[in-house]
Amino acid sequence: MIALALLRTALAVMLLLAAVPGRADESLWAALAEGGHVALMRHARAPGTGDPENFRLGDCSTQRNLDQTGRDQARRTGEAFREHGVQIGRVLSSQWCRCLETAELLRLGEAEPLPPLNSFFADRSRGPAQSDAVRAFLADTDPEGPSLVMVTHQVNITALTGIFPRSGEIVVLRLGGPENFETIGTIEAL
Repeated sequence: MIALALLRTALAVMLLLAAVPGRADESLWAALAEGGHVALMRHARAPGTGDPENFRLGDCSTQRNLDQTGRDQARRTGEAFREHGVQIGRVLSSQWCRCLETAELLRLGEAEPLPPLNSFFADRSRGPAQSDAVRAFLADTDPEGPSLVMVTHQVNITALTGIFPRSGEIVVLRLGGPENFETIGTIEAL
């Protein structure tokens, strides 16, 4: 009877610890530090949805951009990568200003624009081709090499993983396998 009560208590404690995001995040940070993973990050906080009608790629004044909270969020996220000893091979980004700024503020390496990471929010018909291009890019990435950071948009991440991330949230992918990657979890926005 006492053994059963102890077992139930231990199980309850384990379930509570598993539900604490910080503990789950630690294993994901460790995976990124091992290499062979991708931090697929939704850009930091940029209030609003979509882009204005006069949107033009390369003209940040026509786009939805990071606010100060978003800039601080990106800096905290970059600091977390460094605190966890994560060495990044490349930092790839959508060409949208909010993604490029997020990638730059991480201070993990030069932000390289990768067009397949561009948003297809306004034209969903582009989604399958862009998602296939990202999958092909990941298939050509060395699963034994350093981890990558890819800064993109909610719609892109959802198309690739089925996860609807919040601003600044990171979906961690393990490279390799039959689908070129496996989703192993999410790190909450900082």
